[in-house]
Amino acid sequence: MPKTILSVDDSASMRQMIKLTLMAAGYQVVEAADGKEALDKAKVGGIDMVLTDLNMPNMDGLALIRELRGMQAFRGLPIIFLTTESDPAKKNEAKTAGATGWIVKPFQQDQLLGVVRKVLGS
Repeated sequence: MPKTILSVDDSASMRQMIKLTLMAAGYQVVEAADGKEALDKAKVGGIDMVLTDLNMPNMDGLALIRELRGMQAFRGLPIIFLTTESDPAKKNEAKTAGATGWIVKPFQQDQLLGVVRKVLGS
């Protein structure tokens, strides 16, 4: 059964690029436009990993991670930031919040897939 990845980004074109990349590699993708929508979709279940942007309306990526990590069901869930931010202080804040890793946009497809495979063990 393929792994399911929740892709969270306020940019529809970025979500589409992520989805095409991941689906071509055999993953299922669930999309959300912001952290609030992502939280609702994660609670439904069946998510193996989250790829989230940092800067989004309604609920940003840091708030999303804090919410997910506050729930028992998501404590071990891999969460990767995929963002244009490269500030070391932001990276440290994300790590403290519970992020598993960080990829800076624009991403290379091989780089994204390499991180996903490493984190999911597939």
